[in-house]
Amino acid sequence: MATSVALNPADAQKLDKFKSATASLNQISEKEKAGFINLVARYLSGEAQHVDWSKIQTPTDEVVVPYDTLAPVPQDPVETKKLLDKLVVLKLNGGLGTTMGCTGPKSVIEVHNGLTFLDLIVIQIETLNKKYGCNVPLLLMNSFNTHDDTLKIVEKYANSNIDIHTFNQSQYPRLVVEDFTPLPSKGNTGKDAWYPPGHGDVFPSLMNSGKLDALLSQGKEYVFVANSDNLGAVVDLKILNHLISNNNEYCMEVTPKTLADVKGGTLISYEGRVQLLEIAQVPDEHVNEFKSIEKFKIFNTNNLWVNLKAMKRLVEAEALKMEIIPNPKEVDGVKVLQLETAAGAAIRFFERAIGINVPRSRFLPVKATSDLLLVQSDLYTLSDDGYVVRNKARTNPSNPSIELGPEFKKVSNFLSRFKSIPSIVELDILKVSGDVWFGAGITLKGKVTITAKSGIKLEIPDGAVIADKDINGPEDI
Repeated sequence: MATSVALNPADAQKLDKFKSATASLNQISEKEKAGFINLVARYLSGEAQHVDWSKIQTPTDEVVVPYDTLAPVPQDPVETKKLLDKLVVLKLNGGLGTTMGCTGPKSVIEVHNGLTFLDLIVIQIETLNKKYGCNVPLLLMNSFNTHDDTLKIVEKYANSNIDIHTFNQSQYPRLVVEDFTPLPSKGNTGKDAWYPPGHGDVFPSLMNSGKLDALLSQGKEYVFVANSDNLGAVVDLKILNHLISNNNEYCMEVTPKTLADVKGGTLISYEGRVQLLEIAQVPDEHVNEFKSIEKFKIFNTNNLWVNLKAMKRLVEAEALKMEIIPNPKEVDGVKVLQLETAAGAAIRFFERAIGINVPRSRFLPVKATSDLLLVQSDLYTLSDDGYVVRNKARTNPSNPSIELGPEFKKVSNFLSRFKSIPSIVELDILKVSGDVWFGAGITLKGKVTITAKSGIKLEIPDGAVIADKDINGPEDI
């Protein structure tokens, strides 16, 4: 892999030294080494993309298509089967559940009725395959952190009506900031000397694994890529039909911003192409404007649809030069850097790329136990085909805002502090702090704040109905 970037002499020397250190790392493949060297060379050349704010335009409805304007799906099941036989579903499964206090892949956290993210994904695709007699395979992109566990976990689906394939994303060495050498060549041989370089890596990894060519040989045309923790990211026939009819090589699902999403990347029209604008690329003086819901009304859900032939063409031509996200970390007191890319940033390299402005229901991520509270409550039910469906009894289109204190951060603590999950269909805002324990059959409505005083255990009794109240002790219930 040629690295043709112009470097000043000092950086060129840095790169040469770095290349020879990387060449001697026998834990990773030659393709991984080449990919990493390429990434570092691009980083050193300072090709960071600075956006000229004056050239940013709001995308038109041709570029970001309103979901309501998509043509209806053909009613004939034979036609539907034809559509689905062109599809592959890929879930990004490289993340650990560590922020929620869990070991192993995040996708095995139980979300509803004892079923995990992965269980629901398998049920959804299996139902489609049964209903239409099609064969939509499921691909899981693991990282070296989740690979071994995932292989064990997928064994339980061996008798399911679904082909499951796993592959690993790249494993890159962390860079020591001080002298720009790979951390493993300093004698740190543990897992923490390495990192998975973000989900932008999905394109070369799918190719390097051999899966891309295999899928193309089976007549597959599109891959639907989504985070494994987004419960709303289900196969949508209207979107698939639209992309095939219009020969769009890439589609990013976006949805209207709320105040909770101000940091999310947005789509812009820039020099005649659609591209993703992330907060990191925004000049300081424009950050507030970027966060405003008035000018930038949509954000990226990271539900992405990509044409497989186009992906192969661009990976082979080494044309996917997504913006590099430098992520500084510290390992055993050593300052390191990990260079990452994001899959959404690839949109500007594909032909006839579009966004589709989808309903909020297609974005239901579980990033913290406060999200778990939402999806485990009566606000959502589970359909037989594995879909998490919002309760129609809730009239407010947006979900309640929930803040739980650090006592609830780990899933195990969260579960032990609720005898059962309260009813929250009529809840607007909940803030809980301190040593609070919930009984069974509790109903929360309106705006509720529950604060246990320091050193005091506050128990909310079974069957309590709390509406628009501040509770600081048992006397307030």
